[in-house]
This record gives sequence, C-alpha cells and structure tokens, in this order.
Amino acid sequence: MTEPTPQKSLVLGGKGFIGSHLVDALVAAGQSVRVLDRPNLTPLSEPAIISKVEWFDGDSTSETDVRQALEGCDICYHLVSTTLPKSSNADPLFDVETNVLGTLRLLTHAVRLGVKKVVFVSSGGTVYGIPKTVPVDENHPTDPISSYGITKLAIEKYLHLFFDLHKLDYTILRVSNPYGERQRTLALQGAIAIFLGKVLRGETVDIWGDGTTIRDYVYIGDVIQALLRAGAHNGPARVFNIGSGAGLTLNEVLDEIERATGLKSKRNYATARGFDVPRNILSIARAKAEMGWEPRTSFADGLARTVAWLRSRPTNEN
Repeated sequence: MTEPTPQKSLVLGGKGFIGSHLVDALVAAGQSVRVLDRPNLTPLSEPAIISKVEWFDGDSTSETDVRQALEGCDICYHLVSTTLPKSSNADPLFDVETNVLGTLRLLTHAVRLGVKKVVFVSSGGTVYGIPKTVPVDENHPTDPISSYGITKLAIEKYLHLFFDLHKLDYTILRVSNPYGERQRTLALQGAIAIFLGKVLRGETVDIWGDGTTIRDYVYIGDVIQALLRAGAHNGPARVFNIGSGAGLTLNEVLDEIERATGLKSKRNYATARGFDVPRNILSIARAKAEMGWEPRTSFADGLARTVAWLRSRPTNEN
C-alpha cells in the first residue's frame, strides 16, 4: 500500500520567533516544510531541523519570490509583517503597500497554484482597539487605533473575500502577546523578552505610563499548538482569539521576572503612549469549543523556561 504524500507547508517568516517553533513542530509532525524569509536572517531552528527544511531566501512583498515559494504547497502559514504597532502610524502608506498589497498578491497566486488553505496570524492586541468589554471575544467591535491593526483587519477581510470568490480556505488566529524561547531581547516588540533582557543585563526598564497597562501573555508552545490545530481545522468558525484568557499589568510582569531571575529590576516610568490600549484580555472560549485548544502553560512556568533558555545563550545572540 502506497503511503500518502505528506502535506507540504509554506511558512512565511519561518526564521523568526514564532515561525521557527512552527517549522520545528511541522517537521516533527511529518510534514514537508518550505520557508520563505529574508536572506540576512539566520534560522533559529535546531540544526537537525534546518537540514530537513527547504529554505527560500526572498521577500514576502516580492511577487516573484512569493509565487515561487507557493508552488507545490498545500497550505501557507502567513506570519510576517513589515511594521510594528508603534511604528505603523508614522507611515500608513508603507503599511498598506507592503502588508495589504503583499498579501493580496500572495492570495492571488495561492488561488492560481491550487493552494488549499491559508492560516493567518492576526493581532488580538490591536484589531479590537480600546475594549468596551473584557474579556474581548471575537464578536467585539473592531476599531483599531493603529495602522498595524487596520491592516491586519483588512487582510482578514480579504481572506474572507477570497474564500467567497475562489473557495480558498483560511483560518485566522488573533494572537495576544506571545513570549518564550527564541524571542529576541534586543528587538522592538515583545515586552517579556525586552524586559527580561534588560533585567538580566542590569539595565533600566522603560515603562510607558504607570505600569498598570494590562496585557494577555501566551506562551509560544501554546501558540504553536493553536497553529497546528488551525491548519487542520475545518469547522464553520474561521476567526479565533489565542491568548491565556487572563491579564497581567506591566508592574506584575516585572514582579514575576524578579522572582524568576532572582534579580531586582530598575524601573523608569515615562509618559504613556497614545497608541497603547490600556487593557486587553482575550476570551478564548471559541478556540476551546471549536478547535479543542486551550493554553497549557502557566505564566510562571513559561517565564522560567524562557529565563533558562536566555541564560544558556551567549549574550550577543539575543
């Protein structure tokens, strides 16, 4: 009896924090995996995984690169963005040209090449805007206060349009604030990693506002399980919040980091930023009910794993 051909997955952004963990999980599940990411980035996956992956160096905004990477793939995991919430409002035109138009080219070629499904990582922290009720469920109004959130929402709408027009299947994960191993401490996004890096290096942590801003933090291992389930999901719902279902203030995050590291943090409180939503906690009831997914890792356990990983690395690697 002939064994079925394993599903071939394309991961856009497979060299990064979330992408590398997803690549590892897909390979472990027996899938054939291709990655499209920038040539100047070093893959974060382990060497044994790297040798099993097909690597395409290119640009997710390039029509040629995207078309070549999609060819022969069954499913595409779209994890890339060219902007950040705090930078997107400075140049909304760039945000739209690279993220929205880039994704439209991706979807157009996906249809032409017979790709069966797209899994898109949207933003649970920005698409809703300032929450009217907490926890925020998927039916909450979407009124983003950043261009980043608007473009994520626009991509969601185009995914639905391409399903209606061309039957290109999709699942959207509105992820809260992922953290864990491989997240860079010197990056511009990811409060847990940035705070951890500064505390471990003895540097001052800048906090915008009084530290009472509340966010929902979810461990990377739980995010990856949600992505795997999203890839296999075929139910009627296509938009899912992915978070911990609970919230922590920035002050509480730093308190937990002090406990996990045994180090005292140096805190500098600065003027609050206008694009920061004061409180965001996601309802994850739909993901539990329809995908059978829920987070398994407590914040304390996830933080301890992250601290251990960072301490095992040379300081210049993060």
